[in-house]
Amino acid sequence: MFINHHDFSCYTVQVIIPTAGKGTRLRPHTHTRAKPLFHVAGKPVLAYILDELKKVKVSEVIFIVGYLGNQIEDYVTKNYDFKTRFIVQKELKGQAHAIKLAEQYIKEDVLIWFVDTLSDQNLKKIKRTRADGVIYVKEHEDPERFGIVFPNKKGHIEKIVEKPKNPPSNLANIGLYYIKDYKALFKAIDYLIEHNMQLKEEFYLVDAFNIMIKRGFKFVAEKVNVWEDCGKPETLLATNRYLLKKMRQKKFDGIKGSLIIKPVFVEKGAKIENSIIGPYVSIAKNAKIKNSIIKNSIIGENSLVEDAQLKESLVAGYAKVKSAYKKLNVGEDSQIIFGKDEDNS
Repeated sequence: MFINHHDFSCYTVQVIIPTAGKGTRLRPHTHTRAKPLFHVAGKPVLAYILDELKKVKVSEVIFIVGYLGNQIEDYVTKNYDFKTRFIVQKELKGQAHAIKLAEQYIKEDVLIWFVDTLSDQNLKKIKRTRADGVIYVKEHEDPERFGIVFPNKKGHIEKIVEKPKNPPSNLANIGLYYIKDYKALFKAIDYLIEHNMQLKEEFYLVDAFNIMIKRGFKFVAEKVNVWEDCGKPETLLATNRYLLKKMRQKKFDGIKGSLIIKPVFVEKGAKIENSIIGPYVSIAKNAKIKNSIIKNSIIGENSLVEDAQLKESLVAGYAKVKSAYKKLNVGEDSQIIFGKDEDNS
């Protein structure tokens, strides 16, 4: 299909969302649940991305799936009406390898969005860019931890360097990209693979971008003010805090004899009795909280927390926590019980 970039009314993009990673930094939760489906502030991480995509014209969303990929397909097809495609990445050979799997289906400009990334980007601006691509970045006080983008005086990116020492730039690549010339992107990925340009046995997407830059393609860095990461427990809790602060607070059903310290989010069906909840707590549907104090935590669906004091904790769905005074990271179907448990059911 021919896309006229000056006719913005018909302008559409295809989207690739890689989700095949096993999410090892979020274990034990990712043993039983795909990482993009972990709830923060009332809905899955993936839902925040897909809801943003509603703001632009998307012709197709392609998911690169792997471990527990059936969960992602079930969730997306039940809750969204995008045209979708699910491609299985059988070998985890890195980001560029994952994107390469979608090559035969890409027919127009492409947006690549890694699922750990939540930000305040304005996707509507991409259709007006004169550059060959956009790499979204965030100024960061500790740039040596990230892939850093180096723009020249004209604003075009000269190179992207992974974890550089004492870099003159502090623009961290956040994992969101827009590419106009998709054919050139796949040629660059082919070059990576043919020349076995790997880092820690993986093909990195930024290396393909560096090849494109050397071949004369112009990329610009688009700054965002907010970049929230959902890849490990501490950053997931930080993202939860950020989203709760932004959220309009409301009254919740199912609360008896309890104190709610805002901001919090309680999904429908959750029950809270004789407890102090908040600040910065998300409680999923059908969870039960009794005689407990919880702050800065995420409590999963159908879980039970009783006679407990929790902070900075992740309690997954169907878990049972009793008489705990700890910082916990509890997976699905687990039980943490201190003292005698009189409920033997």
